[in-house]
Amino acid sequence: MIMAVRVVNTCSIVRSTTSPPVAAFQCRFYHFRTLQLRCHSKSGFRFPIFSSEQQFLSHAGFRSCSVHSLVDSVMKELKTMRKRKRVSAKVGLSGGELLVKKLENQVLQKGLLLEFKKDSDRILLAVAQRPDGKKNWMVSDQNGVSCSIKPQQITFIVPGVENFDHSEISQFLQKAQDNLDPALLEFAWVELLEKNKSVTAEELAEMTFGSAEPLESYCAHLLLSKDEIYFSVLATKGSRSIYAPRSTAQVEELLRRKLAKEAAEKELQEFVQQLMSAKAMPAHAKPLKSSWKVEEKVQYKIESLEAYAIDACKDDDQKKTAGIILKAMGLAKTASSAVNLLIDIGYFPVHVNLEVLKFNIHTDHSEEIISAAESVLVDSPDEDELNRKDLTHLKVYAIDVDEADELDDALSATRLQDGRIKVYIHVADPTRYVQPGSMLDKDAMRRGTSVFLPTATYPMFPDKLAMQGMSLKQGEVCNAVTVSVVLHSDGGIAEYSVENSIIKPTYMLTYESATELLHLNLEEERELRLLSEAAALRLQWRRRQGAVDTVTLETRIKVSNPEDPEPLINLYVEDQAHPAMRLVSEMMILCGETIATYGSCNNIPLPYRGQPQSNIDVSAFAHLPEGPVRSSAIVKIMRAAEIDFRKPIRHGVLGLPGYVQFTSPIRRYLDLLAHYQVKAFLRGESPPLSCGQLEGMASIVNMHTRVARRLSSSSLRYWIIEFLRRQPKDKRYSALVLRFIKDRTAALLLVEVGFQASASVSVGTQIGDEIEVQVEEAHPRDDVVYLKEAIR
Repeated sequence: MIMAVRVVNTCSIVRSTTSPPVAAFQCRFYHFRTLQLRCHSKSGFRFPIFSSEQQFLSHAGFRSCSVHSLVDSVMKELKTMRKRKRVSAKVGLSGGELLVKKLENQVLQKGLLLEFKKDSDRILLAVAQRPDGKKNWMVSDQNGVSCSIKPQQITFIVPGVENFDHSEISQFLQKAQDNLDPALLEFAWVELLEKNKSVTAEELAEMTFGSAEPLESYCAHLLLSKDEIYFSVLATKGSRSIYAPRSTAQVEELLRRKLAKEAAEKELQEFVQQLMSAKAMPAHAKPLKSSWKVEEKVQYKIESLEAYAIDACKDDDQKKTAGIILKAMGLAKTASSAVNLLIDIGYFPVHVNLEVLKFNIHTDHSEEIISAAESVLVDSPDEDELNRKDLTHLKVYAIDVDEADELDDALSATRLQDGRIKVYIHVADPTRYVQPGSMLDKDAMRRGTSVFLPTATYPMFPDKLAMQGMSLKQGEVCNAVTVSVVLHSDGGIAEYSVENSIIKPTYMLTYESATELLHLNLEEERELRLLSEAAALRLQWRRRQGAVDTVTLETRIKVSNPEDPEPLINLYVEDQAHPAMRLVSEMMILCGETIATYGSCNNIPLPYRGQPQSNIDVSAFAHLPEGPVRSSAIVKIMRAAEIDFRKPIRHGVLGLPGYVQFTSPIRRYLDLLAHYQVKAFLRGESPPLSCGQLEGMASIVNMHTRVARRLSSSSLRYWIIEFLRRQPKDKRYSALVLRFIKDRTAALLLVEVGFQASASVSVGTQIGDEIEVQVEEAHPRDDVVYLKEAIR
């Protein structure tokens, strides 16, 4: 039987959440003919036949466009079919001959209307014009463009068309688009699934439109070729395809996926709109970072962008999500695009430190660790109280950079009656509060070191514990471990001792103020002069032992309000050869040698550091100017340091038979390990850690330390470049030529900022020469600086 229905525009049958897919009909008015559904008795369907719209609307009490009785009929039939298990996933043909017949291709002739694949993204309609060679054809497409196409590019030949005028393609295409309704496929799918039959485009046109005329056939082809739900391609030959209805289970799953996809696309558009809105806002009005994490779906998307920006996506889904967002925003799928977008919406500050995020640097301590720190400050008895030597009578100098928060070490000196100098290196005693294996110790080990950046300091221990408990403080009695050394007149160690002590720091000096006091040569500061004299003796002694001097310029930067787009940058350049820096450096090295000797004599497992390259011929660099130029050349050939945990090993660069880092236990975990070992021996106890345990812990700590060192270096470099970017374009800088990289391209050291970069220099320029350069470009985010030599 044939069911002819003239359908009213916008009439729809809405599927409920419990209905099968077949109930989702969308009906529209078709301009070119009445919609006809051929429903044979074999299908089990019984549809009433209406001669007019009025009859259809008044049937079964209808007074509006709703057609619930039709839905009920379909639902009942589907239910019956499912119960009888008559719906099958298998689809077949009556035989091979029928398959071959259906796949017969129409011979391509002039005037035929065809569809072809222009490229991977475009499918066009065209009219065949003439053969082009043996197989190709010249066609004129819907845009009026003539081109040659291969037979395999043809996706459909519209049947029943002869001598089609290519100027009418657009009109034909518009009519087809106007009359496409995917709901028609659902009608056909139900019947074909019931009959277990396949279908061609022409057959579908006959079923749904009651005719296989050119327009109807092409509409059917478009419906089938674009369909992703109800039908799949069963066979293809040339431009002919046969489609088979999918099983009910497949259709329901595909519909579920489609709905999920549509929901995801809607969410994406809403998120993109949020991003666009935030970008357009002025800096002071942009959303807070926390506001992007209120809703779970928004949080996932913003965190996907963040992970993409630092190349730290957890999985492919996160990476794909970020890529989709960037594409929707019209941006390239690159990390830099993600970074800039997050800056534009105010999620990242302009000068965000990406490596802090990338390396997952612990910038804060957990509440649990802070609570544990506060607890030990209140209730932690000093096990060494009775064994501490009172050295509060000594004048004690603590010398460090002016922004130092935690002070690990301080110095004293006296002259003995025999004229020899006795120096005291007082080191803070954090083991007064922290024991091996404790919660605080494990957290410190996980960090490995305090991280010092131009914008912030991330301490190894919680601030309150480090500052109030462990750090040395001016004018207050402090616990310490004191290493005292009597020097021979040539600078060698004559006597030494290692003791628990209490001290009372007299002065807290910066390097600048200490240098100034030394220059003033005040009688009341004779102890400071003794320390300087001892440092000079030690330096000469080490040089005689083969020590290599590698002093250079050291840059420090302090950034105020780093969250601001234009924060204040304070830059300091210090010469490591300056008296106060030499003084402190030599005393720290002396302490390290003494602890190594102490450990060796008492068989204490310690992290003994060494530098095996002890035969560097410094005379080979004598032709280079002393200072940064010579130091740079020497450092280039130096080998990496080594660590032994059983016995001292020679440190060739320092010119020492052994060396242990001991003077920074609040900020370096390996120094803290050395304290654990030495403090146990002072109490008469066995060291808490074996050589093997030390080695295992050191390997973990060194990994964290390398990350922290890299982070500090890259952050310092970023802010130096930002500093250079802000300077006047015509500003000139003095630069030392350190070495030549290639031809006339030289590695330079900008003296005023302590920064190394490269530039092309004039013919005749030599290593060690000082030239003037200007900054052409500076891009801190890209780590790029372009210099040019300034002609004097």
